[in-house]
Amino acid sequence: MLDHIGIYVSDSEKAKAFYTAALEPLGYTLMMELPEWKVAGFGADGKPDFWISPKEEAHNAHVAFAAKGKDQVDAFYKAAIGAGGKDNGAPGYRTDYSPGYFAAFVHDADGNNIEAVFHDPNPSA
Repeated sequence: MLDHIGIYVSDSEKAKAFYTAALEPLGYTLMMELPEWKVAGFGADGKPDFWISPKEEAHNAHVAFAAKGKDQVDAFYKAAIGAGGKDNGAPGYRTDYSPGYFAAFVHDADGNNIEAVFHDPNPSA
């Protein structure tokens, strides 16, 4: 079981603004900052579990956030694109993953593949 995850970004302030907007529809907020290191922690329910840290040469990562419904996946996608993200897969079912896999994918400014996914228990409805 994961406790938290961290990714590297090339511009901490730009990434902080992007993730603040993109993750808000999923209930995530900026919860903690370590200004001396330009580190920021985002989370929900009182616990920061997604961290961004600066690094001159950021390496691409893939992170999938759980959504509570298709509407949250849609809202994540719109917010992320509005915050400067690049489309990497509009909201929709990915039946090659599983029948109820409803997700959207966006690249952040560093090319990290950020996903919101809802595992729809009734995909035909």
